[in-house]
Amino acid sequence: MRETKTVEFKESVTNSFLKTVSAYANYEGGTVLFGVNDQGKVVGLANPIQQCLDIEHRINDAISPRPEYSLDIREADSVVALTVCPGTSKPYLYRSKAYKRSDASTVEVDTVELTRLILEGRNVAFEQLPAKNQDLAFTYLGNLLSKYLALDVFTKDTLKTLELYKEESGYNNAAAILADRNSFPGVDLAQFGESINVINRRVTSEGKSVLEEFDEALQVFDDLYCYEEVVGATRRTVERVPLTAFREALANALVHRAWDVEARVRISMFDDHIEVVSPGGLPTGISEEEYLVDSVSVRRNPILANVFYRLGIIEAFGTGIRRIKNAYEDSASKPQFDVRENSITVVLPVLRRDFGLDEAQSLVFDQLNSVRPIGMSELLDRVGLGKSKVHRVLKQLIERGLVLVVGSGRGTKYRKA
Repeated sequence: MRETKTVEFKESVTNSFLKTVSAYANYEGGTVLFGVNDQGKVVGLANPIQQCLDIEHRINDAISPRPEYSLDIREADSVVALTVCPGTSKPYLYRSKAYKRSDASTVEVDTVELTRLILEGRNVAFEQLPAKNQDLAFTYLGNLLSKYLALDVFTKDTLKTLELYKEESGYNNAAAILADRNSFPGVDLAQFGESINVINRRVTSEGKSVLEEFDEALQVFDDLYCYEEVVGATRRTVERVPLTAFREALANALVHRAWDVEARVRISMFDDHIEVVSPGGLPTGISEEEYLVDSVSVRRNPILANVFYRLGIIEAFGTGIRRIKNAYEDSASKPQFDVRENSITVVLPVLRRDFGLDEAQSLVFDQLNSVRPIGMSELLDRVGLGKSKVHRVLKQLIERGLVLVVGSGRGTKYRKA
């Protein structure tokens, strides 16, 4: 038994657990087990009933507003389980500070995160706040609405319908993000050469409508990963990376990113794959597992998502991950998703024919790329296989000419051929 993000151990009842109560109430909820030491060994409490009263008094006196929780005594081992529910009146403060869980520890939230909790407690999203600049123009948005929705007249009534403008508060942040000129972070795109030290092309699209930034990134993709092939009398477009997958990854990165973070969406383009990094991590209310299987759709920016949906850029019910995976259905290479606390990375490999690799060979091969060689320790962390197994698989891939060895001795690294 060990501590996790949603389970904490306390050998005795002291005020140290109150920070964790704040963290659980502010986010996904969780359980504190009293009578269990840091190593996960059950030691029990001397007087569980009295300790329950003590825990209750401490929470009621120290956490504001009062969170929803329950206490349960495990008679078999005299352990008290405190279960804290996710709250709706955020932020829940302990000594005027809000906390969150970071893996198995509890830490104070920063200013940006505290602001998010306050807005969430008011049931208000960042995109709904009034824009700082109210002098906005929407030529790019208007042209797209006219083109795709046959809209004849673009007025403030149109913006009201799209929930971008209210008479009492003016334009909101979603409107500013879609406006022709704004101060929000944009898209930083780089095409790398034979190594990460060689940048062949760099495009920073910023200070303009997010829709224009989206289109500019698609144009760069088309230039680098699509080409025409003539077969007999037929001309066809070949996509080295599926356009559908890149379009979905880019749209998701822009629509679901945290716009209150001063960081750009980063697109790194390599010869054998593309990485799309979106700032902000997952929105509250969805787990990594739910995100990866598209079982739950939680939109961090519903107003922005609605505009993208009306323009046919995204689907209504959050099927982006599924569509990315489906685009690689007939490919031996598969997309990868790296979900972290403050970012989400989607890796889109170049479509690859089936080399007849077994499961272990495919797992190792897909972790390598042709630009940045990686060492054995990093490869072991990624694949989760034993060292001797990975050595054996690498030898097989090298013999087939699919993998190259870079360096020697302790500095030995591997990359795709």
